[in-house]
This record gives sequence, C-alpha cells and structure tokens, in this order.
Amino acid sequence: MRLEQHVRQMLLGPCGISKGAGIVIAVSGGPDSMALLHLLAAQKSLQLRLFVVWIDHGLRPLETPQEKEIVTAATAQLGLPVFFRQADVTALAKKKRLSLEHAARELRYSLLRDVAQKCGAEWIAVGHTADDQAEEVLLRLLRGSGRKGLAGMKMRSNAIIRPLLRTSKQELTAWLQKNAIASCFDSSNQSRKFLRNRVRNELLPFLCEHFEPGIKNALLKTADSLAVDEEFLEELTKKALQETIQEEKQDTCWPKIRLLRKPFLALPIALQRRVLEQVLWHMNNQARYDHIVLLVETAAKGRNYSELHLSQGLRVAVQPAWLEFSYPVGRQAWRGRLNPKLTEADHSPTVPQTQD
Repeated sequence: MRLEQHVRQMLLGPCGISKGAGIVIAVSGGPDSMALLHLLAAQKSLQLRLFVVWIDHGLRPLETPQEKEIVTAATAQLGLPVFFRQADVTALAKKKRLSLEHAARELRYSLLRDVAQKCGAEWIAVGHTADDQAEEVLLRLLRGSGRKGLAGMKMRSNAIIRPLLRTSKQELTAWLQKNAIASCFDSSNQSRKFLRNRVRNELLPFLCEHFEPGIKNALLKTADSLAVDEEFLEELTKKALQETIQEEKQDTCWPKIRLLRKPFLALPIALQRRVLEQVLWHMNNQARYDHIVLLVETAAKGRNYSELHLSQGLRVAVQPAWLEFSYPVGRQAWRGRLNPKLTEADHSPTVPQTQD
C-alpha cells in the first residue's frame, strides 16, 4: 500500500476526521514533520483545510534559520498558510521548575491550540511515528507507569491526531528521498542530557543487539494490546465513578468530592485504583502510586474522623460513609487540621500518612 493511501486510511479511521476538516500541522522542519506536511497536503480528495505552524523554541539559534527557511519554501510551494511563533522555553522551565522537554511540550501545544482556535481548525496534527511510540512505551515502563501509560500514545487524543503513529521513520525517510523533499537535522536529538535520546540512541539499540532484534515491534504490540484493554476498562471506570462519587460545588475554584465507601469497596481492586486516580486528577493533584494504595487501604480500614494529608494542601477526611477530598485553604501546602480538636492519635489514619 502506498504511504499516501495508508495515511488517508488513518485519517478517516483511527484519527476520526471528516472531509473538509480543518487541521493545524506542527512542522519543525525535521524529517517526520516534513513528511506529515506533504502527506496531508497530498490528500486532495479529502479537501482538508490545512494551516502550518512553525515554532522557534529558542534552544538552537544556529539551526532554526535553516529550518524556518525550509518550512517557508515548502508551504509556499504547497500554497498553504504558515504561522511563525516564538516560545521562551528556558524561561518557562525556570519559572515552573520543569525540564526543558516538559516546558517545550507545554508551550508548543499551547501555541498550536491558539492557532487552531484562530483558524477555526478542529484538529492539530503532530508527526509522532511508530519509532516514537516504541520509545515512549519503554520510557513509561522505566518510570513505572501503569496499564494506561504503557498503552502508549493514542492515534487521536482529544483534538490531537497522530496519522503517522503506525509508520516507521525508515518508511518516512525512504518516502522523502523518493519525492526529493528536503528536511533538517535536529542536533538536540543527539544530546545525552535528554532521557528520550538515551533511550533512542543507546538503550533500544543495546536491547535490539543483545536481547531481542524485534524489540520495537514487541513494544508496539504490547502498547496495542494494552490500548484495547484500556478502552474497555475506561468504560467500566466511568460507570464506577457514577456509582461512587458525589461532587459538591464550592465558592472556590476547587470542588469537594465524596467517595462513597460502601459501593467503592464493592469494586474490584483494579477499578478502585482507577477511580482514585480519576479523583486525584480531578482535584488537580498528583495520582501517585503510593497515594492511591494508601487511599484504597484507608477506604477499607481507615479510622473514622481521622484525616490524610496529601500534597499541595489536599485533605482527605475519613467519615463513616465516605472519604471527603477538599482543599480547605486552597491548593497550597499547609500543616493544619480540618478538625483541630482531634488528638494526634485520632489525626493519624491506620495506615502510614504522607506529608506535604
């Protein structure tokens, strides 16, 4: 099957777009994004409304002029509008204490969403490939991710689509060469300071040479199998949330959530953990493994009228019929108690307590 036809099937199938859709394309000038740009532009029968965004992250000043030039030439040749944006990644990373990778990703998607809104585009297309998926699954495994994380990236995630997620970099490189399409080399992909690069350039080749030549395909198959299971579990989790959660709107921006203990404890442990994960995310808190395990044990045998102190000022009050999640003084670290009359013994649950 020709690559253009494969991409068309991905767009209409897993990506879920329709004829005439508006798509913002993130184009850096590298091989993957240049292939994405030209493959989407080749879908004449779909009558797509395409908008290109190139972002200068301020990290490689010696290389960005050439990248911008290549993107400018390509969009002019294809007759597509292009938006050039600046992102001060270093400043954001310093301000929020983020890694450069995390800060760049956060700024990039914010700028892409902004352009999509201004252009009336429903979708944002990014150039993640099958190789990126294999790397991502291995990265998440190293970080201790659960089933959902090990399912990898989705072909469609809200407004983000990844039409090349089942296409290898080798296929894209061959297609670019065949069609004489220019692209740039990103030197940051060789930097050892980024964990992803060490996985890509060192760990995966080592595993391939010394353990399993087909490691990338094995990781992709694992992600696909887990993704199918995850879809089923998500449906069960939605039903479990309806049966176990009560939300009370507050005057503040943070809700107060009650987790009903009886129906919660009737759930299988797998669903209990998933429900708590959703609750913590909804409270804009970290869904840490140790916190989730702690909360499961507290729901089962926590002392009534005791409380848990989680991160960023989140308090969990243990009541006979429910656990109540709230930010009594807002989302900030503090060491006060919901009920100052409690003794230290009453304050401590029957399982170890986490600290701010």
